[in-house]
Amino acid sequence: MAIKSNIAIVEQNILLAQKHRALLTKTDVMPVKLIAVTKNHTPSEMQQAIDCGLTAIGENRVQEALAKHDVFQEKLEYHLLGHLQTNKVKQAVTLFDLIHSVDSEKLARQINHAAENLSKIQKVLVEVNVAQEATKFGIHLADTVDFIRCISEFPHIAVSGLMTIAPHYDDPEETRSLFRSLYEKFIALKQVSLPNCTMQWLSMGMTNDYSVAIEEGANMVRVGTAIFGARNYDIELTRR
Repeated sequence: MAIKSNIAIVEQNILLAQKHRALLTKTDVMPVKLIAVTKNHTPSEMQQAIDCGLTAIGENRVQEALAKHDVFQEKLEYHLLGHLQTNKVKQAVTLFDLIHSVDSEKLARQINHAAENLSKIQKVLVEVNVAQEATKFGIHLADTVDFIRCISEFPHIAVSGLMTIAPHYDDPEETRSLFRSLYEKFIALKQVSLPNCTMQWLSMGMTNDYSVAIEEGANMVRVGTAIFGARNYDIELTRR
């Protein structure tokens, strides 16, 4: 079974990266949470990953996640990784345990409002565009503290950490300095006392660069292709 063997390889790579970081820093390293990114993959493929013990599921689109959510009986942990449109906020807050992509006060305010209506505290990560790519969402690294200070005032949001999407380089080593910069910001924020804010998760690294991300301090990685193979863009999974 390819998915089972792929997961074994990814988990082994995670362990190796943790050991490398421990050697470099001469400190204990945090456990790493593996998010199985299931965008454009079928429920059947997802079930294979779930059967292997992966219960943290990452989706990029609210509608696709809702359609898949109806299929499974298992208790799963749902992560929204993609940009959240304001007209999908209510649905996102209903479904997702952690929203990785908060990058504006307007979006945070709407999440807070939806969560209040559901009597929920919505956990979120702040998306940081460390490389300042014009084609990507996220706040600038220099604005991170001020932004979190602003949205931490919302009582139905819990700021649980930071997230970034690095550029896709042929050589993953080129991401190292970007990941290091965000880790340094993550550690600095741990020293800042803000309401509704705990720097628990540093979500960095995908299929191409998750090992480097872990070596630079990530404790959450988002891996799809290395687990499931190439995406199937022909599948139709939407719930209306």
